[in-house]
Amino acid sequence: ENTDYAVYLCKRTMQNKTRLELADYEAENLAKLQKMFSRKWEFIFMQAESQSKVAKKRDKLERKVLDSQERAFWDVHRPMPGCVNTTEIDIKKAYRRGGHGCGTSGGAVAKNPVEQVTRVIGLRKQKLERRTIKVSKAAEALVAYYEQYNEFDYFITSPELPNPWQTDSTEMWDAERNSKEVPLRHVKRWGFSLRELLNDPVGREQFTKFLEKEYSGENLKFWESVQQMKTLPQSEIKEAIHKIWQEFLAPDAPCPVNVDSKSVELAREAVNAVNGPNRWCFDVAAAHVYHLMKSDSYSRYLRSDMYKDYLNCSRKKIKSIPNLFGVKR
Repeated sequence: ENTDYAVYLCKRTMQNKTRLELADYEAENLAKLQKMFSRKWEFIFMQAESQSKVAKKRDKLERKVLDSQERAFWDVHRPMPGCVNTTEIDIKKAYRRGGHGCGTSGGAVAKNPVEQVTRVIGLRKQKLERRTIKVSKAAEALVAYYEQYNEFDYFITSPELPNPWQTDSTEMWDAERNSKEVPLRHVKRWGFSLRELLNDPVGREQFTKFLEKEYSGENLKFWESVQQMKTLPQSEIKEAIHKIWQEFLAPDAPCPVNVDSKSVELAREAVNAVNGPNRWCFDVAAAHVYHLMKSDSYSRYLRSDMYKDYLNCSRKKIKSIPNLFGVKR
């Protein structure tokens, strides 16, 4: 249910309509859900995007009715703070008891504060005991992760050369350092996710070259600049933020990035804030750019000849290794 609520809030943020703007408590809920589902947030964002595209194809009247129904549903199941949660409290029974626990946005005072606080504590404990994900789903994810990465764990799968973590030999590291070719295990991991590709310096370099050929290198450059800016000391943050704004998001920017107008407006408000900009002012725009790279550029890179050539060359090299080092064993 939390996942569905996160998708609903994401859809609301994608629509530039005043009546669909998030309230303060909804924005706080969205931030909490983003932290809770940090590992699968990109999937939630894509799901919200696809649902928005489907909704746009509907008739205007039908779309308004469905939006109203969906909003009413979540107003009941995720009410505003201070309102009665009808999914946890029986309204009729509560009124029969004299209004215990029937707080309203007007601030009605309960007759027995101790009983009300005790009930709230009990509800909080129940929520703490709830799992955010089923054990079966967690087990499936763990098994899938193990099956994907087990060949890269040299304590489970023995490498062709002596394992430097179990022996005193650094032969494997020396061979990789002196080799002009990219190791196969690195190239394979590039195909797991965009994060794996960017975490590898060689992979990031190759992806940069690919983006330059596609005339979209400014997207990665912007994302890297934002990540780098977050690591700077506070005294250098303001200057770095204005530099990023002028280079990528300003109306006359030399390297404009492909982001929606709402993300640009949020960034502009954060940059021109009264209290000064902070290191998270470009997070929305950076997340949008990262999603574009993951859903479009990264997929095309995996299908490109550049990646396939690296993969094939590395495989040919690995096949010849047993013959070269078989004598030493």
